[in-house]
This record gives sequence, structure tokens and C-alpha cells, in this order.
Amino acid sequence: MKDLLKLKTSISEEIESILNEQVKIEAHASALYLAMSAWCDDQGLDNAANFFAKQSDEERTHMLKIFNYISDRGGRAISPEVTNIPVDFDSFRGLFETTLEQEMFVTEQFNKIADKCMRAKDFVTFNFLQWFLEEQVEEEYVARRILEMFDVIGEEGTGRWEIDRNLVKVSYDHE
Repeated sequence: MKDLLKLKTSISEEIESILNEQVKIEAHASALYLAMSAWCDDQGLDNAANFFAKQSDEERTHMLKIFNYISDRGGRAISPEVTNIPVDFDSFRGLFETTLEQEMFVTEQFNKIADKCMRAKDFVTFNFLQWFLEEQVEEEYVARRILEMFDVIGEEGTGRWEIDRNLVKVSYDHE
């Protein structure tokens, strides 16, 4: 039976397993950003609510890209269970600190997957991961720039609203 499975799939069990783990990470990030969006909406921070809603959509798209890749290679993609998503947050700045931490964690995970692919000589999956690794540069950059606004503007007085207003101006244009 195991030999028949090898004929069916062109992805190793190890790579399939770590990719399915990344599917879970992306799903969790999507749900986390959606919760952040709801919190911002409740606080009257419309641009931040839209920012996090967009981030949530992007993470779900990333999840599906990996999910479909596993299936396309003959593997078994697993729909993830998402738990432990907070509904309340301590501060506006804290959302973006969490965002940067999350994105740095995701970058680390993709680097680990790429390393395993190289060791397993799975160059097809390694090539597939390049898009994600490049995407992570943008994700981290944007989070850092937004945190810099907190340092420059501050949250006191109308600072929160000024930061919210300027979120739409932060972009990564290094193409």
C-alpha cells in the first residue's frame, strides 16, 4: 500500500506534514487579523479595521495557496482547526507589535520549510516557497513602518486617529 501511495504523490510525507502545519499557521493568522479588524472597528479606527480585514484575506489566500499546492502534488491537504483567537486587545500599538511578531514567526517557519526542502532535494517545493519568502519581506516592512508612526506621532491626544488616518499611506514599493 505504501508503494502505491508513492506512485500517487510526488511530495514526501515530511514535506506534506510541514506544509499542512503552515496551512494551520496561515489560518490562525487570518483569524487573528480578523479579530484585530473587529476590535479596531469597535474602537472607531476605520482604516486599521480595513487594514486588518485585508491582512486576514491575504493570510487566507496564502493558506489556500499552500493547501492547493499539497493537493496538486498528490498529497493530502488538511483543513485546519483554528482555536485560541483573542477578541479583545490591550492597545492599538499592541496590535501592530503582535503583527510584526506574527510575521517574523511566519518568515522563520518558511525558512525552516525551505531548509527541509533543500535537504530533501525537493526543489519543486523549494521553488514554490520563494513567493512566500518574498511576500514576508513586505509583510515585515509594513508592520515596522506602522510601528515607527507610533514612535513619531504617539497615541496621546489625537495621535491614535492620526495614525489610523495615515495607515493607508504605508506601502512596500521595492519592486
